[in-house]
Amino acid sequence: MSDQPRRPSKPGSPGTPGRSGRSGTSGKPGQPGKPYRRPQKDPVRLLAFEALRAVDERDAYANLVLPPLLRKAREKSDFDLRDAALATELVYGTLRRQGTYDAVIAACVDRPLKEVDPPVLDVLSLGAHQLLGTRIPSHAAVSASVELARVVLGDGRAKFVNAVLRKVAREDLDGWLAKVAPPYDEDPEGHLALVHSHPRWVVSALWDSLGGGRTGIEELLAADNERPEVTLVARPGRAAPGELLTEDAAEPGRWSPYAVRLTEGGEPGAVEAVREGRAGVQDEGSQLVALALAAAPLEGADRRWLDGCAGPGGKAALLGALAAGRGAFLVASEKQPHRAGLVAKALAGNPGPYQVITADGTRPAWRPGSFDRVLVDVPCTGLGALRRRPEARWRRRPADLDSFAPLQRGLLRGALEAVRVGGVVGYATCSPHLAETRAVVTDVLKQFPQTELIDARPLLPGVPELGEGPDIQLWPHLHGTDAMYLALIRRTG
Repeated sequence: MSDQPRRPSKPGSPGTPGRSGRSGTSGKPGQPGKPYRRPQKDPVRLLAFEALRAVDERDAYANLVLPPLLRKAREKSDFDLRDAALATELVYGTLRRQGTYDAVIAACVDRPLKEVDPPVLDVLSLGAHQLLGTRIPSHAAVSASVELARVVLGDGRAKFVNAVLRKVAREDLDGWLAKVAPPYDEDPEGHLALVHSHPRWVVSALWDSLGGGRTGIEELLAADNERPEVTLVARPGRAAPGELLTEDAAEPGRWSPYAVRLTEGGEPGAVEAVREGRAGVQDEGSQLVALALAAAPLEGADRRWLDGCAGPGGKAALLGALAAGRGAFLVASEKQPHRAGLVAKALAGNPGPYQVITADGTRPAWRPGSFDRVLVDVPCTGLGALRRRPEARWRRRPADLDSFAPLQRGLLRGALEAVRVGGVVGYATCSPHLAETRAVVTDVLKQFPQTELIDARPLLPGVPELGEGPDIQLWPHLHGTDAMYLALIRRTG
């Protein structure tokens, strides 16, 4: 399985839709007298195709592209909730399993995949997912995919799609994996990469971070391919979890006292408290990071808190609410102006005092030792959130670790300079990769000998399997959260 990204299509490339021919009884060239049937447009599959093209062509994220497409479809037609659910499954399922489907499709075509036009490959992948990853009957999956190809690619390429998908339909997913995946005993990482549709280097990195045997890594990779629940946070002082629990299929969070899970999906924007900003969408792992920092024991005053890398504002909103309950003041700092605007929106209506500023956390705009508590949730590869952004696994490269490393270390150094003696810094990242977690903390603390790591595990009561400490690593397969990492550090001098 190749870890390389698919080649994007270009304007005017052979992948653009062709003319579908004339209507009526006049045949197409070479088919005199044969009636021509116009292709049938399926709004669900057309929408899924459009979303995949945006992901391919613009490096967009599906979780940002899909919601406006769904809203537009509902406004223009009788596109209902079942249609939206199917379109969502087609997009996310295809992206999650892209590596596996590429290997299957490659076995069914007579040329390298890089020579297949990207729009054609997107139609083939959508068809492969319907055949191998859903309960849609094979004949219906092939027929619907061919009709989609006729609409968006033209009749000529639709014949190619038909031929390839008929070959794909000859086996189920297990049958294809037995054919295209290398045996585990001969190539463990290659086998897991193809069976669970992750790039080989990601499998290797996650395996190193787990430090366990085959069972743990397979459970983690499988969890990455599961559809995550929508999790809400009731912001203290503004909303109570009980209010959110009145929503359909709502259940309490597993670990955070402010979390509510929508177990059957649902539209968060339809929840009144979310619309009003009193609650928000936030993974439970992110909530736990903020709660652990807020619960860390301090020596001395507890009046000024800093979120030093605050965009887009989820953790800042929770920290702001927690700070307000203690009479503390929150400064939320974000380098990018547009992201600072999102932070301001998330904090609007906070019950206590706060300030949002546009500043670079590696070049602090505040005096050293100004804060009692500091959080830096640093930019990273995002390997801990592959459930929510499945396309990220195909975009990231090992070289990205080197590009993030200076920023991550700079932000942690800035945070340690910003906190007073006796205060606490939380270093967090949504990646379990050791190069972005313990390696960063170990390197930076060599420059700050008058510090100590706080055991974060007791600060998350009831959360099991947090490792040997003092830092913590959350996991999708163990905790049902994103793979958030947190180290808590106290300045001692």
